[in-house]
Amino acid sequence: MKLLLCALITPVTVLLAATQTWAAIQTKNVEYKQGNTVLQGYLAYDDGIKGKRPGVLVVHEWNGLQSYAKQRTEQLAKLGYVAFAADIYGKGVRPKNNEEAGKLATFYRQNRQLLRDRALAGLKALQSNSLTDVNRIAAIGYCFGGGTVLELARSGANIAGVVSFHGNLDTPNPNDAKNIKAKVLVLQGANDPFVPPEQVQAFENEMRQANVDWQLISYGGAVHGFTNPENKGQLKGALYNPIADQRSWQDMRQFFVEIFRK
Repeated sequence: MKLLLCALITPVTVLLAATQTWAAIQTKNVEYKQGNTVLQGYLAYDDGIKGKRPGVLVVHEWNGLQSYAKQRTEQLAKLGYVAFAADIYGKGVRPKNNEEAGKLATFYRQNRQLLRDRALAGLKALQSNSLTDVNRIAAIGYCFGGGTVLELARSGANIAGVVSFHGNLDTPNPNDAKNIKAKVLVLQGANDPFVPPEQVQAFENEMRQANVDWQLISYGGAVHGFTNPENKGQLKGALYNPIADQRSWQDMRQFFVEIFRK
């Protein structure tokens, strides 16, 4: 009897092991360009899924495309999306500290057209991937990246939705909101000192006046950078909040169910 059970179980076990090995998250660096500038993004997808699937563009925080944005990209791949982390700053341009990050982020925030162009270049790289369903694409961003995906939406990009996690909400051209085709979800810390109430109010007015399909969810007790476990108080006003992190991720997932529904 023991020999019979072994004979029955072993092939199944081997088959499952082989399936699990084959169906894995694949990642790779991808070079692309905006104008003459070489950029290096990060692609992630589940090779156990056949055919095209919705795509999600991920835009990094002010410290550039580093481990945090890549981890989020891999998480999205595990949910069944093809995810591409854009590189706004350029290949090899990775700030080493907050001072460098602040200078770079300020430069792009003061040059919104260039910021939009870099985001659009990342979007085109995602759209060109053979796995991407080009009719079902969203863009998400964190902090600096949150403001970036909102600018991508204001540029008139033809995507289904954008999600900003604790991003800046201001824009030098509020009238550009009339160009927005995407649905907009903003996930904000209620106590974020970098996005004061007057900025939130201005954003809400901007969305209303342009008749955008938008939502803003405010998490009580959360400040800036609430989704990143690396935020441990080194920067005043930025701190990880595990409850807000979990809630915001679930709110994003529900949003995706809505915008990607065929």
